[in-house]
Amino acid sequence: MDKKDIPFLSATQLSRLIQTKEVSPVEATEAYLDRIEQLDGKLNSYITVCRDEALNSAREAEQAIAAGRYLSPLHGVPVAVKDQCYTKGIRTTAGSTILWDFVPGYDATVVTGLKNAGAIMLGKLNLSEFALGDSFVHPAGTPKNPWDLTRNPGMSSSGSAAATGAFLCASSLGEDTGGSIRIPAAWSGLVGLRPTWGLVSRYGVLPASWSMDTVGPITRTVEDCAITLQAIAGYDPNDKYTWNQPVPDYQQALAGDITGIRVGLLTEKTDSDDVDKEVRDAVVAASGVLGELGAPVKTVSLPIIVHGGTASKCITDMEGAAVHYEGLKNHPGEYDHNTRVRLLTAILTPAQSYYKAQKFREMLRQELLELLKEVDVVVLPTSPAAAPKIPDGPGIKSQEDAHSRMAGIRSFTGPFNLAGVPAISVPCGFTSDNMPISLQIVGRPFEDATVMKVAHAYEQATTWHTRRPPI
Repeated sequence: MDKKDIPFLSATQLSRLIQTKEVSPVEATEAYLDRIEQLDGKLNSYITVCRDEALNSAREAEQAIAAGRYLSPLHGVPVAVKDQCYTKGIRTTAGSTILWDFVPGYDATVVTGLKNAGAIMLGKLNLSEFALGDSFVHPAGTPKNPWDLTRNPGMSSSGSAAATGAFLCASSLGEDTGGSIRIPAAWSGLVGLRPTWGLVSRYGVLPASWSMDTVGPITRTVEDCAITLQAIAGYDPNDKYTWNQPVPDYQQALAGDITGIRVGLLTEKTDSDDVDKEVRDAVVAASGVLGELGAPVKTVSLPIIVHGGTASKCITDMEGAAVHYEGLKNHPGEYDHNTRVRLLTAILTPAQSYYKAQKFREMLRQELLELLKEVDVVVLPTSPAAAPKIPDGPGIKSQEDAHSRMAGIRSFTGPFNLAGVPAISVPCGFTSDNMPISLQIVGRPFEDATVMKVAHAYEQATTWHTRRPPI
């Protein structure tokens, strides 16, 4: 195989070629590093590229595989992680000048998981400041969408989406507090899974909102998502919020059909006036494909969900303000304008708002779990519209802009963060101007395998995931 073609393989395809020794981990790593050098100046997806470390790890992987010590489907596969995750001896900036020279003394548990699986760490990926989603200035450059360089590739995990979508890594990790795995995946034509809360450790991950932060994969296929999740899922004694229970074989769980899996098409987020017609049509068509695959589909309703974005934003911002209280008090001018305004607003928000949002959260969770007795998964758009243009200045521009930031897109993703349930975004179409559209599939707690199985069945029945961005 020509080395320059290697990055266009899925992580799973590359994994099989590495296992059979048709491609070496060194070849694969060099191919990705060459592509990063060639293209990332246009995309700004990486903050730090770990060239020497990656090549050393690739040589070690090659020797281990040659000696018969094959570790996992990620062994020898080049990956990258959001620069929110601690990496021993490699700076971890959280996308902020405040931490620009911070070098942790240990790895985040998810990074350890990737290393234990034999993955090759290419580098650290760009993000909004402190993973809060709204910053205007990115010290490493504003990430660009590989489908259209004038558009946003995502929110907080923007670099993870840009790099994965432009074939600058085989798989990546993002972090989702209010949608920042699923939204970047949706806007960049990728697969993004927010796992069940507590399935993946957050030890060594810089916090945004302690009660909702979740690390998960952003990948090009659902099978890539499964093998990446396999490496990072499981109980961690360093994170008391992880669950001590067995982790299934997610890749194996994709096998078989989805006959009999009950699907609920959520009316409040499909028929809403907030949803672009092209998005609505694509999601309805996608639900029809699931029906053709043997999964009975019916429309379902969850009226409470329309307030989910507001409650999610309230909790996220107030918990984030608690994290950054001392920093805002001692050096507020070092924060990005949008980050500073957002966190100061949260500090001034009455505690009763946080209390009411938490009460609402419990109501939403219970009503969603009741609905998930009636159906096995709920489907809806991940985003009401395709990726927007990159903002041309900081701050809120209008009442409509304020509404969009508070409720808009977060009302499609935030409710499932509130409920702590797994949710995946998978490509389901393109707009008339060739921007990706995505279907969101939501399941019961710890039924991440079912959510991925439905997504995989849909993906394999369609060709949306095979399109390449024009970069």
